[in-house]
Amino acid sequence: MSTFAALKTLALVYAASPLLIAIPSVLQEQRIWKSPLLPSLSLVGALKVYIFNVLWMSGALVGGLLILPIYILGKFLGFNCLREAHFAERILAKMCCICLICPTVEIRGEENLPVDDGSAPAPVYVANHSSQVDLAVVYFLGRRFRWIAKQSVKFLPGVGLIMTLNEHVFIQRTGKNKKSVSNLFERSNRAIQSGLPMFFFPQGTRRMTGRLPFKDGAYTLALDNKCQLVPVSIDIPLGCWNSWYPLCLLWGGTVDNVVLTVHKPIQAREGMDKEVLKGKRLMQFLA
Repeated sequence: MSTFAALKTLALVYAASPLLIAIPSVLQEQRIWKSPLLPSLSLVGALKVYIFNVLWMSGALVGGLLILPIYILGKFLGFNCLREAHFAERILAKMCCICLICPTVEIRGEENLPVDDGSAPAPVYVANHSSQVDLAVVYFLGRRFRWIAKQSVKFLPGVGLIMTLNEHVFIQRTGKNKKSVSNLFERSNRAIQSGLPMFFFPQGTRRMTGRLPFKDGAYTLALDNKCQLVPVSIDIPLGCWNSWYPLCLLWGGTVDNVVLTVHKPIQAREGMDKEVLKGKRLMQFLA
């Protein structure tokens, strides 16, 4: 087999890989909905989760490949493709949500959103993490930001590419990760001081029922930079996956929309105790 044929085969395998890699994502989401307090993921729901992940990875791959020449050119001419990469992520996230979850995402407390004017220090957003749906709906806030993602996400087809182009921060969550954590704070501080917000799910792991303890990262960053901490509550309807949306629209059916509630920002100040920042007031916002 020639080198060209081998590369072509490799490219085809990579492009088709979302069809296989989406399966573990379905199983992961299924575990989240296994609680007796929640409706189990139905066959329709599992199919929608699968399509959601295939669309997300495939769309990210297409968007990433379109932006890649700009990224490479920018390395030589001294500019970046952050706005283009975030635009691609936002369009993709909205498409996945509107096609599979609900017609729109309702934003409450929109007046509490800090102005996205690039001024420093930029705010730190924090939200509860319940489902894969969270990753799409927060783009309806209409704000640029950077994620904190585990290192393994970098190897997801398309997703790793578009996130690298957008300079999201990857972290090794287990084992000897001291250097990874140091890199997290260094890059996050740099982003905030350059006017680019950071977005955290302080619980770290998805959970539809109950709330896991908050990790310190977002609060440490807010205190170090003396910036605003913006709590966002994500309310996901219990039928978001199992509904027949969007087919139900054909016979006049309706679905509940996902609701994002933006709470009043909390200004981190010098000398403020981290536990106070993480305290009951913030926990009530995200409960």
